[in-house]
Formats: sequence, structure tokens, C-alpha cells
Amino acid sequence: MIAAVAAAGFAARELRAATPFIDLRVLGGNAPLLATYARALVAYLVAYAFLFGFTQWTEQGYGLTPFHAGLVQVPLFLLAIGVSIVSGRRKGVRGKLLAGAAGQIVACLAMLTLTGHSPLWALLLVSLLFGLPQGLISLALQNSVYFQADPERIASSAGLLRTFAYIGSMIASSAAGASFGRRADTGGMHHLAWIMLAAGVLYLLLTVFDRTLGRAAATESGAAR
Repeated sequence: MIAAVAAAGFAARELRAATPFIDLRVLGGNAPLLATYARALVAYLVAYAFLFGFTQWTEQGYGLTPFHAGLVQVPLFLLAIGVSIVSGRRKGVRGKLLAGAAGQIVACLAMLTLTGHSPLWALLLVSLLFGLPQGLISLALQNSVYFQADPERIASSAGLLRTFAYIGSMIASSAAGASFGRRADTGGMHHLAWIMLAAGVLYLLLTVFDRTLGRAAATESGAAR
């Protein structure tokens, strides 16, 4: 209740301000952009839940040292960088978003197979699987905003993309806390993986049924000419 009242007061203030802290007018009447923000929220929920929760589990549930738990994340970042470099040269966003959605779902399913007795290579493989959607989705979401936002509000629109990503990270942190409790055991990690899987499926649905993404791709192709 307090949060709802505070949000309403904040929105009223921002809509009246000549130079708002967060330009809420960006959200008005631009359904494709709102869909992109929704995709960003659930996509980053999955990404940050993995970074927060999986790393915690590799230490407490699997028994790695903090140093080695960090090294398990290296395949994710290396592949994400490589995928971003390669996919950034290709036009269109819909294919990248769909591939990223599929990658998230596969990675979450693989995460559900892990136990405290899994071989170390299985943890590295799961980390590698998460690198593919990480590299595809971030860049595709930024490209989507570029073509969906009003030209005069492109900066504030890009800023709101990060805002929704951070909201996703906060929900991910809460989901990890609710899943683990006092200790990050394997059962809690699986519970978190199910939450991540549900978010990944929602992200897929938000992408599959968004027909405006095809128009964004056409706009990008026309601009290239």
C-alpha cells in the first residue's frame, strides 16, 4: 500500500515537472517500447538470478571457494562477448530475441539437472549456455529501443531500458533470497531455476506474439539502405 501511494505521488510529480528525473511520458502510447521494457525486465531477472543465485550455490551447495566460484562464471562472459561481437554485425532484432529466449530456457533446464555431486564440467557447461542469451539479448534490446522510441526522447528511453533491467535484478535478488533462505542448497537452487524458467517462457511469449518486431527489422533494413 505504501509503495503504491509513493509510486502514484512520484508519477504525479514527474508528469508535472518541466525536467523530470524519469520521463514517464516516454511510456505513454508506445506499446512496442513498453513490450521491449517488459522483455528487459524478465530477461534480466533470469540473467541476474543466475549471477546472484548460481554463484551462491556453487559456494554453499557445491563447495567451491569464492575464487573458483568466480572462475565458473568466466565461460558465460567470454561467450557473451563473442556472441555480441558476431551478432552485432547482423541486422534485425527478432531473430536475436527469439534465439536468446530459447537459450535462456535451455540453460534453465540444464540448471535443473545439477546437484551437489555433478561434475565440475557440468557447472561450466551451464555457465556457457547462459552466455549465448546474455550476448544476444542485451544488444537486441538496445537496438529495439533505438527503432521504437520517439527520436526526441531516445536518451530517456534508453535510460528507462536500464531502469527496467535493474528492476529485473532486484526481483532476481528477492527470488534468490526467497529460494535459499539461510543457506543456498541444491533444493533452493532448483526452486530458483523454476522461477527463472517461468520468466524465460514469459520472455519467449512476449517476443513471439509481438508483431511490431518485424516492422522494427524492416525499419532497420530501410535505414541501412
